[in-house]
Amino acid sequence: MTGDDAEFQPGHRITLLESGTQYFPALEDALDAARHEIFLQTYIFEDDETGRRIGAALIRAAGRGVAVRLMVDGFGAREFVDALMPWLVAGGVQVLVYRREIATYSLRRHRLRRLHRKVVVVDGRLAFVGGINVIDDMHTPKHTPPRYDYAVSIEGPILADILASCRRLWELVAWAGMRRRLLLGNARPAHTGHAGSQRARFVIRDNLRHRRDIENAYLDAINGASREVLIANAYFLPGRRFRQALLRAAARGVKVTLLLQGRVEYLLLHYATRGLYGALLDGGIRIHEYHRSFLHAKVAVIDGVWSTVGSSNIDPFSLLMAREANVIVRDTGFAGELRGSLERAMAIGAKELRPTDWKRVPLYSRLSSWFAYGLVRLMMGITGYLRHH
Repeated sequence: MTGDDAEFQPGHRITLLESGTQYFPALEDALDAARHEIFLQTYIFEDDETGRRIGAALIRAAGRGVAVRLMVDGFGAREFVDALMPWLVAGGVQVLVYRREIATYSLRRHRLRRLHRKVVVVDGRLAFVGGINVIDDMHTPKHTPPRYDYAVSIEGPILADILASCRRLWELVAWAGMRRRLLLGNARPAHTGHAGSQRARFVIRDNLRHRRDIENAYLDAINGASREVLIANAYFLPGRRFRQALLRAAARGVKVTLLLQGRVEYLLLHYATRGLYGALLDGGIRIHEYHRSFLHAKVAVIDGVWSTVGSSNIDPFSLLMAREANVIVRDTGFAGELRGSLERAMAIGAKELRPTDWKRVPLYSRLSSWFAYGLVRLMMGITGYLRHH
């Protein structure tokens, strides 16, 4: 497998956290240990048991004199503004809402640019990055909880990059909202000493210098794969370059496996994704659909050494418009752990869809999928984002 090793910094301790059952206890412990500064960015901050549990930890930290800075998305956390924000602000938590004016979906491109990151930095010494929102993932009606997702805890040199990204976005949103009293003062440095043996890099997607960084990281790894590409992604609707990279990998003998959403969560996107199945299956790509609970993961393992955990789906909204954050790890031990977790998930909660199975799907259902795919492409074309995909 090829790749630019110079982009990966050594010296990290990165711990895989499976779903909220592992993530939220680790997050709460870290918040309770904070002494100086907390940044928390999330798309959803729900008014439920988990939201109030994490909110209470943020208030406890603010009560100890910790500078607690919470940023939520104006659409994903639109109910948060009335339900939880007054309680948190009264408890000393500084809160900013990213694009608060958005109340409904719109095809105007700037209104589709969301804060989709799930990033936490505590005292510049410990970070969490992944796909898990602040929401009770045990509450999954008619499914077997928890919601299937991942995050990682991180110590080591890339804390400098993660903290810097949080500070930049906080300043940007504070200025845009004329919230000058929330502007940051002198920066407290991150703890960037070696904490372990793993090599890693932090990759974001924004609308300025990093528009295609996450997508290009995936493409570089897939194009260099020699043995295996294993991707688990909740909302999978890749553009032409990404599809061709997967098909080329399969054509040269790489085992390409996709673990995708089996339950219908968003009707149009679900059927649009299935509109790609025929070409992918005919190209030798294996597809497993996860049915046990909601799949929310955004992870991959390539050649048993390259792996990523983050917030970015493989669809136009994540890869082309939303603010996203992924950690990429180059380490056989971590890759093996994530791969083993994915293999177990496929064994107990997924069903493989083979080419013969897809051909037996009724024609009207396949036509519906093709129609949904065409409709999504039309919608994205209206916003001007499919010209290069």
